[in-house]
Amino acid sequence: MDNFDRYFLEISYKGTAYHGWQTQPNAITVQEVLNKALHTFFRKPIETLGCGRTDAGVNATQFYLHFDLENDIAETDFSNVIKSLNGLLPYDIAIKNIIKVKNDAHARFDAVSRSYQYHIHFNKNPFKTETSWLVRDQLNVASMNFAAAILMQYEDFGAFCKANADNFTNICKITKAEWEVTHEGLIFHISANRFLRNMVRAIVGTLVEVGKGKLKSSDLHLIIQSQNRSSAGASVPACGLFLTSVKYPYIK
Repeated sequence: MDNFDRYFLEISYKGTAYHGWQTQPNAITVQEVLNKALHTFFRKPIETLGCGRTDAGVNATQFYLHFDLENDIAETDFSNVIKSLNGLLPYDIAIKNIIKVKNDAHARFDAVSRSYQYHIHFNKNPFKTETSWLVRDQLNVASMNFAAAILMQYEDFGAFCKANADNFTNICKITKAEWEVTHEGLIFHISANRFLRNMVRAIVGTLVEVGKGKLKSSDLHLIIQSQNRSSAGASVPACGLFLTSVKYPYIK
């Protein structure tokens, strides 16, 4: 497409009903549903590219994607476009903003930071079954936070990457990793320049093993240095994971 304008969409979605973000054969995904809504509204096929992939059942309170149009959208029409697209989408996908960007802006490669949260609750709660993980064990949060801090001493996280993920590199720069105690449970906050596939859920699973006393905080050094996925803990359920922030140098 030689003459086009590029736009970012900021969206949020509840991932329970979807097999992740990226379009797949024989499985409903967020991207597939969104592309259909865009096709209906603009009356032409629209190809989108997301800021990353989220696995089946994972949620996003902030997710960016870009798409191209041959015809410019007037900024005064942005609110009407958002309203119309939201009317075409199911309740569990919401468009929050539309931003016109430079034609070479890229939703995936231009992101400089991504943040996730993982939610844990300790008492049965029917309103949290799809957005938090129920843990019945007592957890030592101080030990979990000590272990989480060790993550920021390293950059190669192959030990927390899904097998056969075929990454170009396992190098990531984690800038935040800490547990927050809430009145209902725990929230794990983690930020990095990039994440490997299944990385956050594997890290949380390992830190929970520390909290249960099955691993020592200092074991994180050996696990990370092993670069072996089988050395780390099991991946926790997708329901508690939220992509919460994606940052770009040109978006405030």
